[in-house]
Amino acid sequence: MLILFIVFALLSWIVSNRLKSKFEKYQNVGVTMSGAEAAQKMLHDNGIYDVTIRPTEGTLTDHYNPTDKTINLSNDVYYGRNVSAVAVAAHETGHAVQHATAYSMLELRTTLVPLQNVSSKVINVIFWVMFLGAFILPNLIPYNLAMLVIIAAYTIFTVFAFVTLPVEINASKRAVAWLTNAGIVSGETRENAIDALKWAAYTYVVAALSALATLLYYIWLFLGRSRD
Repeated sequence: MLILFIVFALLSWIVSNRLKSKFEKYQNVGVTMSGAEAAQKMLHDNGIYDVTIRPTEGTLTDHYNPTDKTINLSNDVYYGRNVSAVAVAAHETGHAVQHATAYSMLELRTTLVPLQNVSSKVINVIFWVMFLGAFILPNLIPYNLAMLVIIAAYTIFTVFAFVTLPVEINASKRAVAWLTNAGIVSGETRENAIDALKWAAYTYVVAALSALATLLYYIWLFLGRSRD
């Protein structure tokens, strides 16, 4: 487990730093629109008028919230007139377009959110109970029962992570297609936008592989204990 943690923590650090590097690099490549303006135009071009665009604090904290239909853009993206800003803004707007068109994978992901949240809470409780059982109250919870609950929770985490992948990839494809058709990027700037969004997608790939590896680890532990 420690090796898994180190490997995926390292991968996550590498991808995260590479993403930040790409974002900073393409901030120096100017375009005619700010991120907020690009998001607004993309919404209107898709016939969407009930989504609000607003600035939010932080760096790379951009996200679309389907609950209140808001596109939340970090200040660098909201006000920035560069490739990074419009690429990220168009990507988040891509999620709003998915929502408006009832994109099936986004709907599945939204359905899984409550299960994901419950699983996170259950995992925390189980680990605390196992900790108390190991040091204070032996046999507080049967080992096999605890492992089955952990496996169930990590199954949900893994499914959620892999469902997220096509959602993010599709949003990026929508973003690049719209940016190109709208004439905001072309040639080299189009390749810059694709490159920035590609590294953003890698963060979700690492998260999905990490969830799967952790799930397989706990299944291996459970099966090994069962054979004993």
